Amino acid sequence: MAGNAATGDIKHLAMIGNFLPRQCGLATFTTDVWQAMHDRFPDVQVDVYAMDDHPGRYAYPPAVTAAIPQNELSSYIDTARRIETSGAQAIWVQHEYGIYGGPAGEHLLSLLDRTTLPVIATLHTVLEKPNADERRVMEGLLRRCAKVVVMAERGREILRRVYGANPRQIAMIPHGVPDRAFVDPDQLKPRFGWEGREVVLTFGLLAPNKGIETMIEALPAVAEKHPDLLYVVLGATHPNLVAHEGEAYRDRLKALAAELGISKNVAFIDGFVEHDELIEYLQAADIYATPYLNPAQITSGTLSYAVGVGKAVISTPYVHATEILADGHGILVDFRDVAAFSREIERLLANSRDRMRLARRAYDRGRTMIWPRLAEATLAQVEASVAAHPRKLNQAQPKLRPLAPNFAAVERMSDATGMLQHSIYSVPDRRHGYCIDDNARALMLMSAIDDIDPVTRDKWTTVYASFLQYAWNPEARRFRNFMNFDRTWCEDVGSEDSNGRTVWALGVTARDAREPKHRDWAKAMFDATASCALDLGSLRAQSFAMLGAAAMLEASPGHELARTILERFPDDQLALLEEARRPEWQWFEIVLAYDNARLPQGLIQAGMALGRQELVACGLETLDWIVAKQTSPEGRFRAVGTESFHRPYAEPLQFDQQPLEAQATVDACATAYAATGDGRWLVEAERAYAWYLGQNDLDLPLATSADGGCFDGLMPTGLNRNQGAESILALQLANCAISALGKSAQGVAGTGRVVA
Repeated sequence: MAGNAATGDIKHLAMIGNFLPRQCGLATFTTDVWQAMHDRFPDVQVDVYAMDDHPGRYAYPPAVTAAIPQNELSSYIDTARRIETSGAQAIWVQHEYGIYGGPAGEHLLSLLDRTTLPVIATLHTVLEKPNADERRVMEGLLRRCAKVVVMAERGREILRRVYGANPRQIAMIPHGVPDRAFVDPDQLKPRFGWEGREVVLTFGLLAPNKGIETMIEALPAVAEKHPDLLYVVLGATHPNLVAHEGEAYRDRLKALAAELGISKNVAFIDGFVEHDELIEYLQAADIYATPYLNPAQITSGTLSYAVGVGKAVISTPYVHATEILADGHGILVDFRDVAAFSREIERLLANSRDRMRLARRAYDRGRTMIWPRLAEATLAQVEASVAAHPRKLNQAQPKLRPLAPNFAAVERMSDATGMLQHSIYSVPDRRHGYCIDDNARALMLMSAIDDIDPVTRDKWTTVYASFLQYAWNPEARRFRNFMNFDRTWCEDVGSEDSNGRTVWALGVTARDAREPKHRDWAKAMFDATASCALDLGSLRAQSFAMLGAAAMLEASPGHELARTILERFPDDQLALLEEARRPEWQWFEIVLAYDNARLPQGLIQAGMALGRQELVACGLETLDWIVAKQTSPEGRFRAVGTESFHRPYAEPLQFDQQPLEAQATVDACATAYAATGDGRWLVEAERAYAWYLGQNDLDLPLATSADGGCFDGLMPTGLNRNQGAESILALQLANCAISALGKSAQGVAGTGRVVA
């Protein structure tokens, strides 16, 4: 047995697995484990997260903190957040492929990858010949776990040889058994009506791989000498088998016994037996038999229980049996060897002294496996894992120097047509072509970036402007969005967001372009196309259009179309806010999505342009709310992850975090600062900007400062190392915004606190 008793550093665990009243061996194991922890370490809180194959069917006891619907990925992600904020110090997983959703149970990895806690997994199956999904999931589990626990030495060997596991990562802790007195079977036989009979017992969910046929075929030879022999097959039929064929398998076994003339020697007890009753069944039997057919079976809880209460065991040599019955602690016979089972059963029944001696040896071994020993050994492994786990220190964040805007990565992703959408790592992926969203952003960047050669600025401003110009579909009076690499359009009408964003880019270019020719072009395009914004229904598209209209009003005071756009949407948005508002929810929608900070930014900008202070106040209030939602417990910027989208009135989830959110927050806070002069907004802008530089949940910089690139996001497993157009542009526009803020504030030193 590995490990010693715990020293008291662990006070709170989260445990994931099946739990009673779900009827399966793993549920019994997890329940026994929980009870053992509760009895041996009453000061340790163990929260149980029960895997649920039939949501709503089970009446779980108070020990179960929450159930996880097996096939609902979103529930795994919600549970990760719940565990992360629960105060638990580690996660203890009971792992069996079939109880988790996804191919080979891969949904479990989605949960584990979204927590920072150390993970200890007890492996109930270790496959020597996994399929591709099973290998992938096990290797993912090994990468995530601080410790994996096996219940047989063979499991350790397979993990090293087949999966390349680190030997120091593996602990062997035998399956737990109840702590019961050794009793003479004859004392308990009356409890079941077995007086005067010699009883052989097999227990477990009934299925063809249990080898019950072998035992039935072995009985006639034994019954000739022991006519009072009773072979008890205890357990319900496996639910999967029942679903497929009902009780046909049980009926076939009964027919086999009748055919062999031993029906009176075989008793089938159909039902899921509760823990205490099972122990009494075991204690009342003279011999316990496991004729299982799977030689690779690493764990058998029923075999462990039989040894624990002191049974003479006859078994086929599957992995667990060869280890637990080694050195004369039981009898092994070959798979499907009917004659050997007959011989060994008859020998033990004929010689009570040998049978009792074997039972005593098994009982002595069982003393080393009782549940308190398992609890002690496992908690010792948990303590070691927690002690070795790196801790994040809540220390003051260092001041970071903002990056200078750098056009190199944008140029790398661009060609004579425009800016390509996606990349594989840093190399453009031409298969996905172009979109107007990215070219609109790139056009805005050309007006914002200072340190760039005028010839280069002129060239690329013209390229990106040309893309927007060509995207306009005058028949539909909408901009197209997606273009194939061969310059054919994928659609006649682009999304509302892409149309709103294009109107925004035209307004900004009309105001900020460095060359009059580009400002004139942008104003003409705005005049010709921006009325499409008046029909926009998407909140974000409306906000994009308002930002463009506000810019156009600055470029051309009194511009009627721009003013009409600005006046068109704010009151509708205020009404939506009022409808969705709750005491704890100050937002325009009942869900969070992407580019959230653009909604308050649009209201603030509209309020300033129209002289409506109530719009500015509402924008500041909602920006304050979303900024709070985007702040981690450590005080860092935490972008609302894509997994959070479309979850009504729900707290945001941590991943996947994308660069667009940080840029939107920087810009919105800059707008709030322009409206109020309040230095608090400079601090919030800097906090969001620092996300790019490594002040984030993973302590990993997304910006590649040498070439102006930016990774596509923070994933639970690390960085998404692709560098698409949206991410690169988000960083570079944020670089420009933070640089402009520094100049206007006259007090920004790096991205630390603003000097008032």
